[in-house]
Amino acid sequence: MHIHILGICGTFMGSLAQLACDLGHKVTGSDTAIYPPMSDQLRAAGIDIMEGYDPSHLNPEPDLVVVGNAMSRGNPAVEYVLNRGLRYTSGPQMLAEVILPGRWVVGVAGTHGKTTTTSMVAWLLEAAGLNPGYLIGGVPGNFATSARLGDAPFFAVEADEYDTAFFDKRSKFIHYKPRTAILNNLEFDHADIFENLGAIQKQFHHLVRTIPGNGRIILPTGEAALEEVLQKGCWSEVERFGANADIDVQLLSDDGSEFSIRENGKESARVKWNMTGLHSVKNGVAALLAARHCGVTLAQGAESLSDFLGVKRRMELIGDVSNVRVYDDFAHHPTAIATTLQGLRKKVGSEKILAIIEPRSNTMRLGAHRASLPESIVDADEVIWYQPEGLDWSLDDIVSASNSATKTRSRSASSIEAIIADVVAHANGKQPLNVVIMSNGGFGGIHKKLVQALS
Repeated sequence: MHIHILGICGTFMGSLAQLACDLGHKVTGSDTAIYPPMSDQLRAAGIDIMEGYDPSHLNPEPDLVVVGNAMSRGNPAVEYVLNRGLRYTSGPQMLAEVILPGRWVVGVAGTHGKTTTTSMVAWLLEAAGLNPGYLIGGVPGNFATSARLGDAPFFAVEADEYDTAFFDKRSKFIHYKPRTAILNNLEFDHADIFENLGAIQKQFHHLVRTIPGNGRIILPTGEAALEEVLQKGCWSEVERFGANADIDVQLLSDDGSEFSIRENGKESARVKWNMTGLHSVKNGVAALLAARHCGVTLAQGAESLSDFLGVKRRMELIGDVSNVRVYDDFAHHPTAIATTLQGLRKKVGSEKILAIIEPRSNTMRLGAHRASLPESIVDADEVIWYQPEGLDWSLDDIVSASNSATKTRSRSASSIEAIIADVVAHANGKQPLNVVIMSNGGFGGIHKKLVQALS
């Protein structure tokens, strides 16, 4: 079957393309944002990628068109599909109908940590010799690609709450019907499609309705928004971890690089790994409990976590030049920014931290999190806020609030070149400097440009 994917270079759609290719289908695709690492993976798989959304890409006509959720009415390729009456579907629906039937699905949902936690689950199952299938919205360090069919019953999938397609406004995760579900956390996000937190909770409630009675929901304690979801109705086993739960976590190092899991007051497993931050610890515990539901003991899983290599663009060290360490991080929500910087602070102690933040997500562009941004950067010594084109509000208020309410020195810049020059001026080679670049996009290639300038 010939499958053409509109929006093929998105993390989800690109991963789906690789799975379809592995099933023996001919796969082609169109996109406007063609850049590594996804473009490299697709070309390595022999998938033909076309620039733009010209209807000519659909000649000869494919057997099936998979429409990415970034596509909307008015897009020339979408209009051609509708006018010609071509068979089409969404990415999540195709995954549900073609890949997931008969599989034990482990779905990882939540506002933060989905990609990393899904990667952990896949790795724990892999290290146990189970050869799982998986689909991850990023590039996991322990695997060569972001998706794989696998030959075990188990399939780990990043269960995203974003909407499915222009013709299906349900959250993506509604399609997956997991047997094991991790609910990491829940905050207001995606202001472009959700009116308020309650609207997102409604989608999570719909997810809970799809989990079988012999399935299991895993979540940390203290997540009020998730508890409200479960109060709307829950028909599955629930396993909580954290304070006041049967399963608790004890940090053995201040930065979270070593911790133990205790059940009913007794230590069950101990983890020593390369990850840092309390948020990473929570992700790790959730993954361990999910893997246990699939048959992997906590002790076995804890040992495997020591070999977990993380995910590209999640506090990924991309350069260490002249006493300057440059990290690439995907954080684009105040909570994610705060927890990431907090984890780095615990790791580097009094060393200087400079954060470079691009408010690029749709929610950020709408200004929904403006009030929370100044408090999110308190663990950095300095912050450079990038004012991208198309941002409808000025960062001046954020800079002013940061400088007056925190000890963090903030400033803004409207060009990548100015940011690079600023950082280079701060790099004296004598005192350690940790630079964290935070964006959910390519950020104009600033990562490589900065490392080259420092070199």
